[in-house]
Amino acid sequence: MRTKLCDMLGIEYPILSAGMGPALPHEESAAPVALVVAVSEAGGCGVLGASAYTIEELRQHIREIKAQTDRTFGVDLLFPKNVYGERPGKETPDEIPLSALVERMPKTHREWMNKVKMELGLPDVEVMLKTRTTLMLPQEAVRVCLEEKVPLICSGLGDPGFMVPEAHAAGTKVLALTGNVKNAKRLAQSGVDLVVAQGYEGGGHTGRVGTMALIPQVIDAVEPIPVLAAGGIGDGRGLAGALAMGCVGVWVGTRFLATEEAGSLEANKERIVQAADEDTVVSRVYSGKTLRAIRNRFHELWDSSGLEPLPFPTQAFLSSALVASFIEAGRADYVGVFAGQISGLIKEIKPAKEVLEEMVEEAADILSRRLPERVIVK
Repeated sequence: MRTKLCDMLGIEYPILSAGMGPALPHEESAAPVALVVAVSEAGGCGVLGASAYTIEELRQHIREIKAQTDRTFGVDLLFPKNVYGERPGKETPDEIPLSALVERMPKTHREWMNKVKMELGLPDVEVMLKTRTTLMLPQEAVRVCLEEKVPLICSGLGDPGFMVPEAHAAGTKVLALTGNVKNAKRLAQSGVDLVVAQGYEGGGHTGRVGTMALIPQVIDAVEPIPVLAAGGIGDGRGLAGALAMGCVGVWVGTRFLATEEAGSLEANKERIVQAADEDTVVSRVYSGKTLRAIRNRFHELWDSSGLEPLPFPTQAFLSSALVASFIEAGRADYVGVFAGQISGLIKEIKPAKEVLEEMVEEAADILSRRLPERVIVK
């Protein structure tokens, strides 16, 4: 099962694991070294979720991946408009208390947070946030990736156009995600090598257009740039469908999140397994941007607040402060996991290699045997 994507990246199967970032700014990546290596070793392309790493940690983890596999892998970075170009000053410490950032937020949001903590009897929890992260230092993060000869840099958020010429000069491919046609055209003009069209069904940050409707429109908009499908893809049927619609491969998040190698908490993996098709919800409570997660009571709290979300990533600091208190108080009913609607299809936690191989085998069987048996073309 080879497509143009396989030839471009030097991989065996047209499957990339999504570069899933942490649920909270101070947590580890949900797509850690172990998952990246497992997917790449199985013939796909593992992608490191690097949004929470410091510049030094990014280099360290890249080297850990290279020490464990000689296969192609990628690094996923975020380039939000209101962060790009900013950087901590020389006097900024390596870590700052989350409470210090909360104090700078609008009074309305601080009062709401304090009201929630009082009514639910939540404890004060101090979380230290790293300042020299790839999110705050995007240019330095790109430089590290190029110095370490990372084969693929992925932009999970924002326009990576500023670094495309330098990446191409270094022999690195650039991939970017989009949830609508307008942004897809902008990415094409930036010179990216691959575009991922992620539908509304996807977990984490997601757009407003369904996968089936989005894919053909993005393909037409960015042609001849190859397109991958994302959002609602968790088995061979999704892979076969994406290929049939004209995609060169798939970008898979939630299904790889529920694997043995994923960095998510075991309790969160189990929530994905237990979830039904309608157990996820899209909200702006977590980051200020539309984001799909397993439904929990935090969504109800936010919806009843009457507040407008703060810009990304400020809203993420607000939600992180509350979620840290929920966790400390043992209020699991207010804590969710970022996951897509495909959760309802996932019934067990497996090794990533097994997930990938089953996906390939099922897709190959559909395209070579099942589909020709069901459909006669004259």
